[in-house]
Amino acid sequence: QVQLVESGGGLVQAGGSLSLSCAASGGTFSRYVMGWFRQGPGKEREFVAAISRFGLATYYTDSVKGRFTISKDNTKNTVMLQMNSLQPEETAVYYCTARSYDGPIDPQSKDAYPYWGQGTQVTVSS
Repeated sequence: QVQLVESGGGLVQAGGSLSLSCAASGGTFSRYVMGWFRQGPGKEREFVAAISRFGLATYYTDSVKGRFTISKDNTKNTVMLQMNSLQPEETAVYYCTARSYDGPIDPQSKDAYPYWGQGTQVTVSS
């Protein structure tokens, strides 16, 4: 069982940046595929980014490509999401997710991840 705790959310103006962090405990972190999802007000939870166990592969939803960067530090049991040029429509609760690698998965599917953090609020003002 792995526990995930997000931090780094807050209020930022449109065009600004935020860096989210997710600290993991309770498992062998290097075994985990990690992801970030978000859920805005009245919206479905959606995929944002994911990273493979050793950080060799990254995945992004199209709308954040070139602006967001996901990274993983297996020595610190941490996954980060650097978000630049944020827009008001990206206001959401951002969730960190994890899955112990046991074969190919669809990293963009929320059903692929059994472990979720409690979320951190990101609010982008216009």
